Amino acid sequence: MNPGTDPRIAKLNSRLAYQRHWQIELFKTCYKKPGYCCFALWCPYCASYGLRKQALHGDLSRYICCNGNCPCSGRLNESSCPEFCLCLETWCCFAQSVATTRWMIQDELQVETTKCDKCIIGTMIFLQYLRCVCDILACFFSELQDAAQIVDLLADFTWCTVCACMQTQHKGELDHRDKNPTAVPPPLPGMMAPGVQMIPMGAPPSQPSYGYPPPPPGAYGAPQPGPSYPYPPPPGYPPAPGYPTPAYGGYPPMPQQPGMQR
Repeated sequence: MNPGTDPRIAKLNSRLAYQRHWQIELFKTCYKKPGYCCFALWCPYCASYGLRKQALHGDLSRYICCNGNCPCSGRLNESSCPEFCLCLETWCCFAQSVATTRWMIQDELQVETTKCDKCIIGTMIFLQYLRCVCDILACFFSELQDAAQIVDLLADFTWCTVCACMQTQHKGELDHRDKNPTAVPPPLPGMMAPGVQMIPMGAPPSQPSYGYPPPPPGAYGAPQPGPSYPYPPPPGYPPAPGYPTPAYGGYPPMPQQPGMQR
């Protein structure tokens, strides 16, 4: 596919135009919403499930696995049992589930990630890679086993806290959206390109209306009263020239032609 016509490239380019900021900054979530932050820390899977459902405006019939960002998305017959599929996603692919909900919120509300948030999330990801490297080296060098365990603990602590803060940030943004539906901006042109998965986009879609709109009152004047029943007999038609007028309203006898006599 030509990169100039690839809808995914158009979607990425449209994200560069986002100018809104999160309602709660990532490093402020622990004291802005301490209750939900603790809930997301101790029950991260339940928090991810609830946030995805809230991001879909409570309509799980619009659910697609990872919002169409994975090769398996849309091929698991999610529409037959979206609740169960969402549970599997949050349990088996927790990191992808949190990231997918974050991208959905950013695309719908056109929210950009600040440099501070990128630094925090990048540090979390870097520690996960460093953890893998240390664990591999510890398999060959016994002297690095203690250092690898310290890096593992640091990576786990960072992972749990940052994920809890991210989900709390999502909760604050979704609550603000639900309280202010008019604050949802219109989608950018690149986000409406064919083949781009956008769930949801603004408020839940209403039922389409068919046909033409009704005319304004008084467009055709005052209504006229209908005819009374029974209808009056229609006026008769004058007889055709050359035919005698029937005496009793019937048809005139057919004239006899020569050769028709028996």
